[in-house]
Amino acid sequence: MFLKEEEFAQLVSISPLISIDICILNDDKLLLGKRKNSPAKNFYFVPGGRIRKNESIDCAVDRLLREELGLKFKENKKNKKKFIGIFEHFYGENFLENSLFDTHYVVIAFLIRYENIEEIFNLADFHDQHSKYIWYDFVDTDNKELEIHNYSQDYLEYISNNIYKKRY
Repeated sequence: MFLKEEEFAQLVSISPLISIDICILNDDKLLLGKRKNSPAKNFYFVPGGRIRKNESIDCAVDRLLREELGLKFKENKKNKKKFIGIFEHFYGENFLENSLFDTHYVVIAFLIRYENIEEIFNLADFHDQHSKYIWYDFVDTDNKELEIHNYSQDYLEYISNNIYKKRY
């Protein structure tokens, strides 16, 4: 369900939004996009978006992968969308790029390994939400100066502490 801008503004001003963040891990790299829209404009962030009314969480993950990235999860018994946790994101601004009201997200975060995904479109063609995409390398120190939003930093820390420490 899509709301008119003024209806959505009223909703954001009085209620938290429920959303999904998707951490796509390809070996030692995490997919990040440089956000074009507020909140978190011009910061690198993991892909994600809101859950729509009457949309299941699984359907929302699949829709976001498809619509935002041109990707499809390879569904089978072996492949899993790993639940990371529930996070809260608070912003002093909103999608209208002003501070007349803040934005509050309740975020359900997942980790998906890239080998469990197939490209149905070229990722480079998807720029509605992000001006560009990068693969953040956990091993390479050259990308440590990127403007990665604090909320995505939480995911980097989770992956470092829970994925890599177990592997090495």
